[in-house]
Amino acid sequence: MQKIGFAEALDAIIAADSRYARDGYIFLRDALDFTTKQQKKIKGTSVRHVSGPELLDGVRRYALKEFGPMVITVFSYWGIHSCEDIGHVVFNLIGAGIFGKTEQDSMEDFKNVYDFDDAFAKPFLAASLSPQPSPPGLPAAKPS
Repeated sequence: MQKIGFAEALDAIIAADSRYARDGYIFLRDALDFTTKQQKKIKGTSVRHVSGPELLDGVRRYALKEFGPMVITVFSYWGIHSCEDIGHVVFNLIGAGIFGKTEQDSMEDFKNVYDFDDAFAKPFLAASLSPQPSPPGLPAAKPS
């Protein structure tokens, strides 16, 4: 039996479930790679399996790194609005044989792990609300 490639698997997934954009699946594959590399740095050994919550943490960190304050906009464009949506993408990839799973893995691992606004918007809101120093050569802003 010939092994199906990633592009062909995405074609089949999207034909069966059009809720999520192709780029969302590609991002998730890249986020898994990012997560395993980060875990390897921390643990010092190769990582054989990433749990749902570990992947969601990696998705959060990778998305902030890649998209900054635009994460929610990009994810929304892809049809991803919650951790549960990420779980559906993951399980679609598992169903196509792209990702693997253990007996302990389930969709429950992706339910209510974090709120997208808390994870992706608040880090930038806090930074924009803190007083910014005046550029050199300009007078400091006067308090109102």
